Amino acid sequence: MPETSSSASSSPGGARKRSVAGKVGLMPGSLVYVGEKREGPVRLSVLDFDATTHEFRDVKRVEELFAYRDSDTNSWIRVNGIHDVTVIEQLGAHFGIHALTLEDILNTGVRPRFEDNGEYLSIVVKAVTYDHERRELMTRQVAVVWGKGWVISFEETPESMLEPVRTRIEKTVPRLRMVHADYLAYALIDLIVDHYFLAFERLGEQIEEIEDDLVEHENGDRLPDILTLKRVLTSMRRAVWPVRETVGMLDRSDSPLVRDEMSIYVRDLYEHTLQVLDLLETYREMVSGLLDIHLTSVSNKMNSVMKVLTIIATIFIPLGFLAGVYGMNFDTDISPFNLPELGLRYGYPLFWLLVVVIAGGLAIWFKRKRWL
Repeated sequence: MPETSSSASSSPGGARKRSVAGKVGLMPGSLVYVGEKREGPVRLSVLDFDATTHEFRDVKRVEELFAYRDSDTNSWIRVNGIHDVTVIEQLGAHFGIHALTLEDILNTGVRPRFEDNGEYLSIVVKAVTYDHERRELMTRQVAVVWGKGWVISFEETPESMLEPVRTRIEKTVPRLRMVHADYLAYALIDLIVDHYFLAFERLGEQIEEIEDDLVEHENGDRLPDILTLKRVLTSMRRAVWPVRETVGMLDRSDSPLVRDEMSIYVRDLYEHTLQVLDLLETYREMVSGLLDIHLTSVSNKMNSVMKVLTIIATIFIPLGFLAGVYGMNFDTDISPFNLPELGLRYGYPLFWLLVVVIAGGLAIWFKRKRWL
């Protein structure tokens, strides 16, 4: 099952990845990047805004971000690419992010989770997209850490999928809700959950396409597609299932960094995760049904072949008997009971007439029985 930018690749021949073997024996909190091997610098940017103004800019050095921790405006710091451990370590040190939290951010194979550290909150989730044309599931890790007046998003890949939130902030005036870090963090997680629905929509189209093909054409060549879907859904289950627990912990959090008025939004997000899981289970059952349809189709084809072969064999049984009888060595000069038909002038044509009558009669009888 091909998976492009994930630490849990679904393809047998995915990109090379740095495994957890390099962390064996290290102390907890040791910062080691675990994920797909990447080259190039980490992309840093910041969106600084309040209710009426905003400023977005790319940042070359991590030190330029330090001033945004205590600014009077709301700051969204974006880190695209987490393979540079030094950048993550410096940023975490200045914003007071614990080493264990940074360790989870750097490990792209970590299970989605929520953490309340008192001074900040953090959520790690898996973002999912599905390429319908290439039949590939693409997952990437996204971590969101927020404190008072600042939010930091860590994306596994240099390509960002959080642009719609930035667009919304820049176009919405006044930004009464967005000026709070907890709502911005919610908006980022909500966008990731929305992508789950998009992925399932494309998967649903493919499932219906295969189902129609199996029913209408009894196409036995769709087994690889069915197995690929099965593996895709298994990978999606690993990515999506823990998100319900993560969002539930956020809903139950009593941290002052989550305002009371956020409860309605977080509960709505929780309901969306339940809908995603319902879709997941529904599609898994549908794919299992596709496999049953395929196996039934193959069985029906085999039964049809066996029926035809059985009918042919049945027709030839009496013909073989006649051929065997008349193929014996008889001598009518010794006894008139040694097949007297052998002495008939038209014995040979009569033999074939008998063969045709028997074969035709059996064929007609099978037809009336609806065996043919």
